[in-house]
Amino acid sequence: MVGAIALLFVCQLAGEILHRLTGLPLPGAVIGMMLLVGWLALVRRERPTLEAVSGWLTAHLSIMFVPAAVGLIEEGEALKDYGLALVLAVTVSTLLTMVVTVLVFRLALRWSKPDEEAEA
Repeated sequence: MVGAIALLFVCQLAGEILHRLTGLPLPGAVIGMMLLVGWLALVRRERPTLEAVSGWLTAHLSIMFVPAAVGLIEEGEALKDYGLALVLAVTVSTLLTMVVTVLVFRLALRWSKPDEEAEA
């Protein structure tokens, strides 16, 4: 289990290092996630251990939001000044994301139906 956690941290660190060295326009965490996917494609024996660790981390995900909530409370002055605009931006972007997701899903369904009808 410690090895799987170390693998997550190593991929995260490698992603951050690659981001800073190359200046790629992707966050280090995203680069690290791509490195992890590549590692899992090459080393299949890591999957069960990593699945157990990720299941545990997901089960305790709410604990990981505590530091972010404390940091948010520390920014009371900025929230007072820009809070309404932030709530509006988050609401509009969430609704827009949901609408685009539905449209893409419906388009994907339309594209996949002719293949299914041809097989029948």
